[in-house]
Amino acid sequence: MADIFVKVGQQFPLTIKRLGINGEGIGYFKRKITFVKGALPGEVILAQVTNVNPKFLEAKLVKIRERSNERVEAPCKVFDLCGGCQLQHLDYDAQLKYKKQIVEDAITKYAPHIKLDKIRDVKGMASPFYYRNKNQFPVEKSGRKIRAGLYKESSNQLIDLHECLVQDKRTMNTTNEIKKIMSELNIAVCKNPTKDRGVRHIVTRVALSTGEIQVVFVTNDAKLLKQDLLAERVLRLPGVKSVALNINREKTSIVMGRETIVIGGSDTIREQLEEHIYDLSAESFFQLNPKQTVVLYNEIKKAAALKGSEQVVDAFCGTGTIGIWLADSAKEVRGMDTNEDGIVNAIYNASMNGKDNCTFELGEASEKLHEWIESGFYPDVITVDPPRTGLDKETIQLINEIKPKTFVYTSCNPSTLAKDLAHLTKAFTVEYIQPVDMFPHTAQVEAVVRLVRKRRLG
Repeated sequence: MADIFVKVGQQFPLTIKRLGINGEGIGYFKRKITFVKGALPGEVILAQVTNVNPKFLEAKLVKIRERSNERVEAPCKVFDLCGGCQLQHLDYDAQLKYKKQIVEDAITKYAPHIKLDKIRDVKGMASPFYYRNKNQFPVEKSGRKIRAGLYKESSNQLIDLHECLVQDKRTMNTTNEIKKIMSELNIAVCKNPTKDRGVRHIVTRVALSTGEIQVVFVTNDAKLLKQDLLAERVLRLPGVKSVALNINREKTSIVMGRETIVIGGSDTIREQLEEHIYDLSAESFFQLNPKQTVVLYNEIKKAAALKGSEQVVDAFCGTGTIGIWLADSAKEVRGMDTNEDGIVNAIYNASMNGKDNCTFELGEASEKLHEWIESGFYPDVITVDPPRTGLDKETIQLINEIKPKTFVYTSCNPSTLAKDLAHLTKAFTVEYIQPVDMFPHTAQVEAVVRLVRKRRLG
């Protein structure tokens, strides 16, 4: 097909066929794929071109000529500006169908031999608002007034947020009070980490079960002017139990650095999911949606199908949450991770929960698996929850060689999941894929996959 001539600013009617992986509407203008933020499947819109690429077009929605029955009024006042949520304008039941479609599309593209009927309906939330237990907002200063929130999509313009419909109200209330305290004390703000000194981000986390709140000021210096007075004032706020400085001197989009200093209150806050207790330091990774975390971990436990006699490996174990969740149903659990702070937390969490059959060690997944097998520990079940990039080739090859009876893959990225399954299905059969909605109103979806080995070991 000969390329078509299209210019920026050109308008044309467009029928939206489906949603893309980032929640954008997808249509075809003279057979060229066109992405339109805010458009929904089934709608006929007037689109205006904003970017021309040899392979695709990007356009903005000018007018809706035929409206989808699944379109709703986005409840957030800054939904069109913020970019934190992509799907508030879509009915929640329709969001769940869309997220299943994301998984189906990834499987169809990268692992077409896996039948789509293996993919189950997405497990959503009964009340899909105010679920995030942690915010981390960049900070700006105008005169003495402190502003904190999120950047306008594709810009460096900060939106000063006072409420957020997906954020736990307690974290937002605390952050709003902190902004007032910082303004009154005239706390320095760091605009450029290579030149200025001061606060870069305010991080606030709440434990859902106890209501304890942790506040972290990300700075580029280990000493913040008036930090003692700041900590004293913040500790007076309802629920606040811990105040810390985290030092990040790098000019990077990564929020937190590796060094943290507690300047007020306790070192940790305590969270509890079902009977499991976790003490969370400022650096501790913990799932951002505690209610759905219980759903996710119970799906992992269901997929592992333990009977009490199995040896289990929890790869990419982080702070040991999954391994600890499985421990009561297993003979022994061993976990590994390359994050030293995570392993320290995992060992502590296992001890605190009385899981004497859990061991957590620092190291690469493939190296530890080799080491443990050589020492006589052969896993019946391996569970992985890797980063968005998925599994590396060496780990996939080793798992295919080890071929445990059951392999449970938890993924936050359908594309890398499907790519990995294409290789893992050389040794395993996919029994089912269970998507879980950890982040309502966003385009993200997690999935738990149960795989069983194709044949017995010789």
